[in-house]
Amino acid sequence: MAEPENTPVELEQANASAPAQEPEEPRFLFTPPIDIYETADGLVLHADLPGVSIKTLELQVQDNKLTLFGRVNPVVPPQARPLHQEYAVGDFLRSFILSDEVDYERITATMTNGVLKVVLPKAAQTKLRRIEVNPEPSAG
Repeated sequence: MAEPENTPVELEQANASAPAQEPEEPRFLFTPPIDIYETADGLVLHADLPGVSIKTLELQVQDNKLTLFGRVNPVVPPQARPLHQEYAVGDFLRSFILSDEVDYERITATMTNGVLKVVLPKAAQTKLRRIEVNPEPSAG
């Protein structure tokens, strides 16, 4: 499996009509490591998102695509001067194409100690229905 990409990117402002502000420094965008396993009821996804809280996490499904975005807030106060830093602060982004076998309405998610758990239940299987074929009524 390919290594996750960690690249600095300019994130667009959420509201383009907001008053002009100082441009933000480029932020790193990390691809979080993901584990996915299958159970009898569906799929379970675990994502490591250190520094992300429930308040800074967006999880959505649109057009069969599950997207997670987690924003990490810096722990160093703005007026402080970092003396030693071994990791860059950035955000997490990952998306997946879901099959039609997932019941999108029943997807649930929980977060504990920086680990996101998403439960993707299987959709109910349609049952075989026999269709009776009748002769056309004769016009008389």
